[in-house]
Amino acid sequence: MKLALITDAWQPQVNGVVTTLVELVRELKGLGHVVEVIHPGLFKTRPCPGYTGIDLAVRPGKALALMLDACAPDAIHLATEGPLGWAGRSYCRKHKLAFTSAYHTRFPEILQAALKIPLWMGYALFRHFHKPSSGVMVPTPSVLRMLDAQGFRKLRSWTHGVDVQLFPYQEEPRVYAPLGLLARPVSLFVGRVSYEKNIDAFLQMDVPGTKVVCGVGPLEASLRERYPHVRWLGVLPRDELARVYAAADVFVMPSRSETFGLVMLEAMACGTPVAAYPVEGPNEVVGAPPQGGVLHADLTQAWYGALSVPRHEARARALHFGWAYAALLFAGHLVPARVAPASAPAAAQDVTSLSS
Repeated sequence: MKLALITDAWQPQVNGVVTTLVELVRELKGLGHVVEVIHPGLFKTRPCPGYTGIDLAVRPGKALALMLDACAPDAIHLATEGPLGWAGRSYCRKHKLAFTSAYHTRFPEILQAALKIPLWMGYALFRHFHKPSSGVMVPTPSVLRMLDAQGFRKLRSWTHGVDVQLFPYQEEPRVYAPLGLLARPVSLFVGRVSYEKNIDAFLQMDVPGTKVVCGVGPLEASLRERYPHVRWLGVLPRDELARVYAAADVFVMPSRSETFGLVMLEAMACGTPVAAYPVEGPNEVVGAPPQGGVLHADLTQAWYGALSVPRHEARARALHFGWAYAALLFAGHLVPARVAPASAPAAAQDVTSLSS
């Protein structure tokens, strides 16, 4: 199978969506598929307003059409709802091609927090984007139920994974040499330092030890000024990030709007238990009842509870999530591009050839 994967999120961006797609492409190629990734680096770009480090393609429609004409893919997947996603959607609609899409990020909540756009407007826009999709892949059952309640249709359960070799298990927290000896317990957050991550809830926690933040984003400068005693690491290579996970006693996920939360899996793979709110992403990753961490409406109580979770239990939970299975599930949701969208339900029954 030749797949055209159209995405506004790709390297050198650093975020969970990029990690997910890079791992997915690697697995699909290992299964013998040809994957053509159409990403912002192939176009003229400009920075995303309010999001340093994220560049978006500028008017990519004509260039993208030429790429898809030359590629002649068997299947088309729109991974994101940015300029490239919209351009890919327009191309498919114009040429009467079927495609699948994915809902990785709760952008309506981000738009509300960053630009004060009402939630109903955000969800109306994204519902419109995904409406012609032959299958909208979502990472958790709870997100699927939420989107169903918002009027999204043709939803497909998907999942993500973790590279348990890149993030090896450590029986005891290690010392991360660049930071030296830190007062313990060490509490860690990894992710975009942005509106939707609710990082204040982590930084305001009255708990002993040291707080460490690894990531960059639009709120970084203001938060560094407000919380000078927090250790800020910026963006690190993934092998270095594994050492940071292994040095922490607790990984704290303060976000209430995660669709999945891949960083929690990476931390647990290293043996670091998770403290989080009992919301969609953590419910899927940590589990209900929790395994490998503690979920509580009071994040501080979750933190204290996570301290008592054995590290081997966190690792065991992470082992439930493999990229090989996630890639097979993804391939099984794809549809042949040259089947009219109106025939998508029947086509969905014939896609076994795409994943074989």
